[in-house]
Parts: sequence; structure tokens; C-alpha cells
Amino acid sequence: MESMQNILIVGAGFAGSVCARELAEVGHKVLVVDRRDHSAGNAFDLKDEHGILIHQYGPHIFHTNSERIFNYLSKYTEWYQYEHRVRGVVDGKEYPFPINRDTLNQLYSLDLDEKGAADFFEKVREPRELVKTSEDVVLNSVGRDLYEKFFLNYTKKQWGLDPSQLKAGVAARIPTRTNTNDRYFTDTFQAMPLHGYAVMFENLLNHPNIEVQLSTEFKDVLNSSREFDHIVYTGPIDAFYDFKFGHLPYRSLRFEHEHLADQEWYQSVGTVNYPNDFEFTRITEFKHLTGQQATSTSIVREYPTAEGDPYYPIPRDENEILFKKYKVLADQEERVTFVGRLAEYRYYNMDQVVGAALNAVDKILERK
Repeated sequence: MESMQNILIVGAGFAGSVCARELAEVGHKVLVVDRRDHSAGNAFDLKDEHGILIHQYGPHIFHTNSERIFNYLSKYTEWYQYEHRVRGVVDGKEYPFPINRDTLNQLYSLDLDEKGAADFFEKVREPRELVKTSEDVVLNSVGRDLYEKFFLNYTKKQWGLDPSQLKAGVAARIPTRTNTNDRYFTDTFQAMPLHGYAVMFENLLNHPNIEVQLSTEFKDVLNSSREFDHIVYTGPIDAFYDFKFGHLPYRSLRFEHEHLADQEWYQSVGTVNYPNDFEFTRITEFKHLTGQQATSTSIVREYPTAEGDPYYPIPRDENEILFKKYKVLADQEERVTFVGRLAEYRYYNMDQVVGAALNAVDKILERK
């Protein structure tokens, strides 16, 4: 790629910000635009009016097995070591989740060792020769009772669909354990940005070759007099093409933040799932995540919705078929790179977005 090109990056989340920094580092002039009034995308955090650091768009817990990606982000943040733990509420009682040996012993009043837990799962599971759906995954692993207690109604709330209507990958993300490990993630690197995500993104975007324009629609920039040699687009791919083939389905979220002035802690762990009760799916208490010390606390409840900002691509075969129509167009673009969860219609974790962005930059720089 020729030196000192003008590059437009649409979106100031992980994908856009990492691309911006890497392209700026090798001399390109980069304009980053975002329709929101802040960078950091859905990872954006800030101190609420009571001084508690909260995640505006729900909990974002960083974890990765990639030393390369952890070291990359370490250039822009210090870390607070944190291992996320989750509980699931069934019939008014909290149990470790993902399901482990303690879950079985507490739920069924048993005293299983590791082999006993493995034997229990083998006894109750409903084997599936072909594992096509999320229902297949869970029934094949833990059987019907645990499926109905922990997964069925949570999935219905989260996705607005029955697990039998979702691809297997959704449930495959959640492990089942015969030991007593109650960490939600088992990745090698688990930590939170010490001063928050917003500060980390400020550091990422702090480069003389990077200009950031917030509260800006990218098509307004395209229609301006500025010219760009290349575009990195991280928004919804169907929006880029003005929904030519129709809207890609996304699941959205509504967040209900609450501050509790008269108590230091609200719950025992970072996140508590409510699979069978209430309209919300889970409650997160931010002080667990950040290590912040305070005599009061702030929580957020998450309500999945069909309308609103796109958060999760809905993993169904018909949606993949529609996405591929847009991807055919995207693959023909010589001056546009599509990267990120919305642009690639993929459920990426944060570290996966960073990896995808670094790979996208490599391909951009390879072009002559």
C-alpha cells in the first residue's frame, strides 16, 4: 500500500480503533468517525454520578488465550487481575454456573466426586448423533432437567427464540465441568483495564496521525468534499449497502442501571443469571469487575429486545444465507475493508475482534 494514504475508519470500537492505531503507526492519515458521542463502542465505561465505574452497555469482561493480543493491549492499559464468576438462580437459590460438580451436589443434594459427576452427566444426557441446534448441544451434554432449569428459558429471553431454532454454536460456548472450578472463563489471561475501557481507547486513539470525529454519520463524511483512499467499515454490513437485500436480524439490549446508596454490596459475584424469573436475563454488579472500593454500589439489569442498537447477530441458517449475499458485494470492494462483529455478522469476543482487526490491517498493508 502506498505511503501516506487518507483512510476513513467507520466506528471507534475495538475493530476501528485497533485498525486506526496500526495504520497511523506506519504513516497513514486516519479519520475515525462514530455516530455515538464517545469512543470504545459497547465497551464504553464511565463513572456514574455516584463515582462508581460502570459499563454503559452491560458488562465487558476481558479474557483471552492469546499472549499476542494481551501484550498488544498492554501497550495501552495497565490491568486489574479479575476472574469472572457467575451464579444461576433456580427456584430462588443460587448455583455455580457454568454447571459444575458443586452445582450438581447442591441442586440434587448429592455428594459426587469428579468421576461421580462424569457418571451423572453420562446417565442423564440425551445423546444426539447429529448436533445441529443449541438444544441438541445442551441435551447431549447435561440432559433435560438441567437444560430446562438453566438454559431453556434464558435462551428464549436472550434470543427471542427456542434453543431448537438456534445454531449449535450459541450453547457450545458454555462448558460443563466435572470439577469444582467456578470461574466463568478458563482463559490464560483474565483481567480488566485498570483505569477502564474508555481510558484504554483514548490511549489507542492518541496518535498525531489519527483524527476522531464523534456524533458523526459516516455517510455525511462520504458525501463531503473529503476524499479517502481506503475505508475500514465496522458497522452493520446491511446498512452499508442501504439494506439492498433486506435487514439482517440482530438482537438488542435495554439496560436498567441502578445505584444502591445504602449498601456496600448487592450480590455475591459479578453476575447473577435469572433464567426462569423476571423479564431481564441477568444482574451485574460492577465493583466486583473493577475492584473499586466504595460504601455504595451500582448494578445493571439486562433486558433483551428485538428493537434497538444491534448487539448480537442471530445465528440461524437463513440469516447466514442473507449475510452471504452482502458478503459477495463486500468481497468485490477494492477500497473497503469490512471488519468486526457487525460488519462480518459474527459473534466475536473482544479479543477476537482485536485479532480480526490486526489481520485486516495486515491485508490492507499488503495491497499494492
